[in-house]
Amino acid sequence: MPSHTIGSLLLDRLYQLGLKHIFGIPGDYVLTLFQLIEESPIQHIGTTREDCAGFAADAYARIHGIGGACVTYCVGGLNIVNATACAYAERSPVVILSGSPGMAERVNNPFLHHMVRDFSTQRDVFEKVTVASVVLDDPLTAEREIDRAINALLKYKRPIYLEIPRDKVLTPVQVSSSYPPIVSECESDPAALKEAVAEVRGILSGSERPVILAGAELCRFGLENELTSLVEHMQAPVATTLLGKSVIREDHPLYIGVYGGLVGRQEILDFVDKADCLLTLGTLLTDIDDVKAHSTLLAAGRTIHATAETIAIKHHRYDGIRFEDFIRALAASPLPAFPPRSLPATDSVRFEAPLAHTPVTLRNMFGYLDRVLHDKTVVIADVGESLFAAADLHVHKSTEFLSPAYYTSMGFSVPAALGAGFADPTLRPVVLVGDGAFQMTGTELATCLRYGQAPIVIILNNRGYSTEREIMEGPFNDIHEWQYEKVCDLIGGGIGHKAGTFGEFKNALDQAFANADHLHVLNVLLDPKDRSTAMTRVAQRLAKRLSAG
Repeated sequence: MPSHTIGSLLLDRLYQLGLKHIFGIPGDYVLTLFQLIEESPIQHIGTTREDCAGFAADAYARIHGIGGACVTYCVGGLNIVNATACAYAERSPVVILSGSPGMAERVNNPFLHHMVRDFSTQRDVFEKVTVASVVLDDPLTAEREIDRAINALLKYKRPIYLEIPRDKVLTPVQVSSSYPPIVSECESDPAALKEAVAEVRGILSGSERPVILAGAELCRFGLENELTSLVEHMQAPVATTLLGKSVIREDHPLYIGVYGGLVGRQEILDFVDKADCLLTLGTLLTDIDDVKAHSTLLAAGRTIHATAETIAIKHHRYDGIRFEDFIRALAASPLPAFPPRSLPATDSVRFEAPLAHTPVTLRNMFGYLDRVLHDKTVVIADVGESLFAAADLHVHKSTEFLSPAYYTSMGFSVPAALGAGFADPTLRPVVLVGDGAFQMTGTELATCLRYGQAPIVIILNNRGYSTEREIMEGPFNDIHEWQYEKVCDLIGGGIGHKAGTFGEFKNALDQAFANADHLHVLNVLLDPKDRSTAMTRVAQRLAKRLSAG
C-alpha cells in the first residue's frame, strides 16, 4: 500500500476533487503544510489578509465547485471566521486548512503564542460555521476523517475545517491502494422520488399560471442546465432571488428578472404573487426575498419547495430524497407545458445616455454599464448600492454574477475578484464596490497585480455608508475620502481614473474594457444623496414595514 503523510494525503484528496489554487497567509504553526503545498500541484495564492483569503476562496468555489484557504492558528484562523460564515450562510463549498501547536508542545498545557483559551478554542468556533470540523492528530484515523469531512462538503455545499498540529503534518500514514469514491452517500429512495414527481405533475395539471423561482443552490449543485431544461419544457416563466441572480441566462425569453420583496421591480413582484403554482427551487428564502406568494400558495396547497435541506410539496415533506436527484427527475419528467403569457418588460425604463458634461449618477452609470457587459465578464457586487443597483443589470451567461446577497458582508467583492479570476481565467471581473467596502479589503488589488489579473474595479464614491443613511442618518455613516484613483500608484501598477461626469465615466469604462492587460480602478464621484431606483424601492418598502409594525 502506498505511503503518505497526513499533510500530503490531505492535499492529494483536495487536488483529486479539482482544487488547483489555495488562498492564504503563512504563519509558524502552518509553515510545514505550506511547504507541502509548494511541492504539490496546488498553487498557493498569497493574500494581504486572512479574511480576504476566505472571500477569494468563496468566490472560487462558487464558480469552480470547491475552494480552499490555508491559515495559521487563531490569529489567522479567527480572522477568517467571518468569511467562512458567509460561505456557510450562502452554501459555498470552502475548505479551511489551519495549523496548530504540535501535540508534543501541549504537554502540561503550557501558554503558547496565539492561544486564546485552550487548544480547542479555534475548532470550537469553526464547529458553528462549518458542516465538519476535524483535527488530524492521529495517523490511524486521518484518512477516514479527511474523507468524512469531504463527504460533508460535497453533500451540503458548505465549508469544512481541517486542522493539523504542526508536528503531525509529516507523520506517515497508510492509505488505501486506490482512493474510494469521495462521495459514499446513498441515492434517493426511488419510491419516494417517483411519488414526489407524480405529486408535482398533479399540481401542475390543475394550474394555469405557474412560476419558477430559482435560487443559488441550483448553482452550488451544478444544476443550471437542468433548470433551463425544466423552464423550456414547461414554457414556464422563471425569476431568481437576488442571491440566485444569473442561475439562468438573463437573456432567456422566459426569464422575468429578480424577485425580492425588498429589491425587486414591482411588476415582477406582482407577476410572481399572482401565480397559481409556485416552484421555489434551490432558494434560501430571506427577509430580502419576502415571497408573499409562497405563504399564500402554501396554504392553498399549490407550492413546491425544494432545497438541499428539504423537499416539501403542498403540505407533504419527503424524506430520503436528495435535492439534486429531485431537480434532475423534474427536468426529465413529462410535466405539462403551458401556453405563452404576457411577461413583465425586461427593462423598467429604457436608458438614454445623457450629455457628457452631465454629473455622473447611479442611474446613468449603471445604465451604460448594462450596455457594455458581455458574455466574458463576471459582475461581482459588494453590498449596499453596489448590490441593489446591480439587481437590474443583465448578465449574459449563468453564474456570471457573484455577491453575498444574503449574508451581506461588506468587503467581499475585491478579494472575490481575485478568486473568480483564478477559478475561470476566461472571465474578466467587473467589481462594483462602495467606498466604505473598498477601504476594508481593497488592498487585495495588490494581489491581483502580483498574479497578473486585470479586474475592472468601479468604486461608488458617495463618501459613506449609503444603505445605513437610508435607515438612520448620522455622522457615524461618514468616512474619510481617499483619492482612490491613486491606489494604482501605491501598489505599483494598474490604471486609475477619476470620474465626476457621465462623459468621464464612459471614457474611463471604455478604456478599461478595451485594455484587458491592466487592472483599472474607477473612482466615481457620486452625490451622497443619490439613490438607485432599486435602493428607493428598498427604502420605501422598509418604511412600510416599519409603519405597519
